[in-house]
Amino acid sequence: MSMGAYDEDEHERRERKNNEVELSEDDDRTVYHGEVEYDSGDSTEDLLDQFEQIKSS
Repeated sequence: MSMGAYDEDEHERRERKNNEVELSEDDDRTVYHGEVEYDSGDSTEDLLDQFEQIKSS
């Protein structure tokens, strides 16, 4: 069988496997609370200067 060829048996096997998954009532998503901070560090001008230095190397 060549790469990318359709394999009906494999498709059916995966469908059966996926249908066997049982969910329980406690399978709710966990809720996370908190904060996310982003520190970009350098200013835009510093980053552009660094980019120009890299390009010229």
